[in-house]
Amino acid sequence: MKNFSSWLIMMFAFLFWGVRLIGTVMSTLGMGFLFEPADLTMEVALLFITFICICFFIKRKLWASIIYLAAHFLYYGPFFVSHISQMVSGGVASSVYMEVLLEFVGLIIPLISLFDVLFDKNRKAHPTDKKTDWFYKNQEYDREVDERADRNNYRTL
Repeated sequence: MKNFSSWLIMMFAFLFWGVRLIGTVMSTLGMGFLFEPADLTMEVALLFITFICICFFIKRKLWASIIYLAAHFLYYGPFFVSHISQMVSGGVASSVYMEVLLEFVGLIIPLISLFDVLFDKNRKAHPTDKKTDWFYKNQEYDREVDERADRNNYRTL
């Protein structure tokens, strides 16, 4: 993750995850917050899936971004469509507007993260592996060893 945009997307994803976590905890405690989770068990499962996927998103794994996108679209998609249809028909409470905003953010962040991983030029062009790069990509050390070997005049019997 060398781009500033990738860091921003990751930070927004963590912030959104934190807001959803606080909302879920407040809902289970019976206190009010900005929103009320539609399905508490699915919300908890989504929180775990999201945390794991964001951790792998840092490592630029494509499958993590796809799982992150699919989980959020399966959870927030139907609620977003139903809330939008309620808003179009009219006569909705003000809390629906906040839920639509959070659902929209829940749909847009995974989509942006998937595009960020897909269009990252360094992900496939220059993959790094710290376990082997020191050996295969260390040409300066090879030159230094070769020059020392050329200067040593050992006699053999």
